[in-house]
Amino acid sequence: MSVNWRNIGLFAVVALLFVITGAMQSWTLSLTILNMGLVSAIMALGVNMQWGYAGLFNIGIMGFVALGGLAAVLVSMPPEPDAWAAGGVRIVLGLAVGAASLVAAVLVWSRMPKGRLRGVVLVAVLIAGFVLYSQVFDPAVQAVERTNPAAAGYLGGLGLPILLAWPAGGLLAAGAAWAIGKTALGLRSDYLAIATLGISEIIIAMMKNEDWLARGVKNVTGLPRPVPYEVDLQQTPGFIAWASDWGFDLATASSVVVKLCYAGLFLVVLLALIWLVETAWRSPWGRMMRAIRDNEVSAEAMGKDVTRRHLQIFILGSAVCGIAGAMMTTLDGQLTPSSYQPLRFTFLIWVMVIVGGSGNNWGSVLGGMLIWWLWIMVEPMGQFLFQNLTAWLPEGSFLKDHLKDAAAHMRLLTMGLILLLVLRFSPRGLIPEK
Repeated sequence: MSVNWRNIGLFAVVALLFVITGAMQSWTLSLTILNMGLVSAIMALGVNMQWGYAGLFNIGIMGFVALGGLAAVLVSMPPEPDAWAAGGVRIVLGLAVGAASLVAAVLVWSRMPKGRLRGVVLVAVLIAGFVLYSQVFDPAVQAVERTNPAAAGYLGGLGLPILLAWPAGGLLAAGAAWAIGKTALGLRSDYLAIATLGISEIIIAMMKNEDWLARGVKNVTGLPRPVPYEVDLQQTPGFIAWASDWGFDLATASSVVVKLCYAGLFLVVLLALIWLVETAWRSPWGRMMRAIRDNEVSAEAMGKDVTRRHLQIFILGSAVCGIAGAMMTTLDGQLTPSSYQPLRFTFLIWVMVIVGGSGNNWGSVLGGMLIWWLWIMVEPMGQFLFQNLTAWLPEGSFLKDHLKDAAAHMRLLTMGLILLLVLRFSPRGLIPEK
């Protein structure tokens, strides 16, 4: 069997899993898993660019995903006029003062000659900037957060179409990656991992506590959709006639159509990204990145700027994760900062990349779809299995109760088992890098 047919067979098996789920349970469930699987595949694609292309060990994925979700709020939600009147302009002014203070500190450090005087002036600039920033920013934040806190309490967004939030999420994550990369990419291996994890936790903590930005833990709900609402479809005469002609339940048909619309949008984005990264991978730039990944010393000896290229790929991979974060928030219809957990957005994405095949973009897509299906379906499958295995045991039996409780942990057991099996029998992943 050729490699191409083998890869097609692997994707066919994953597609069969979704078909079986739809036929045996419900097509709504199958499409729900499919949509999040497509988003997960895009996240895995971004991580694969960093690890598979350049060997950068980034475990701060959820920070960039969260920034993409924040972009969805800042772009698509309508502005809050009362909050802007209460302190919006002063918040912008305070942020400008803070940025100006940092710029002034950088200029002092770069322009003044080395010595004790430079240190004294630098500290004075930072202290003065912080005091001025606090005097302007803090009262404005309090005024905004007191404005209708139950329903708003934040500045809102720009009120633009939600689809514009997807590239905006990529740009926001890319900007954060540039700032992080300029300081952290001098580190290597586990040190870089610790730095990116810490910075991502800072991003999540900021989103949870800065209510003026996106309501913090009170969450932002009711984000606009790029697809029709189920209720609107159920009130459309043409759709009602179509569902009636085919014998479909109106509620189920509307839900399936909406999820298919989401799947179409996500698939277009995924295929566009695949085309871009595959083109780059086969270009001289891609060969240079592989050379840097395999031997940095030799690549640097040939005149390649290793640090600059690492920063470049770090920004690109983070931007892809930001796009996926904006897409996921659009799919959920709300921004919930407390949901950005390392288990979901770091461990799982890395498992997808490793199982699919590090350095292979199609492998990352396969891993994203397969691992997300398993993550959702393993727990109910475990409950069904344990229920049948313990049917002969009397009610109240310790073993029966213990096995039923253990079903909730089948996800973690299965992920670990799959990872071990893949590393043992196919250490380069299901679709290895050529």
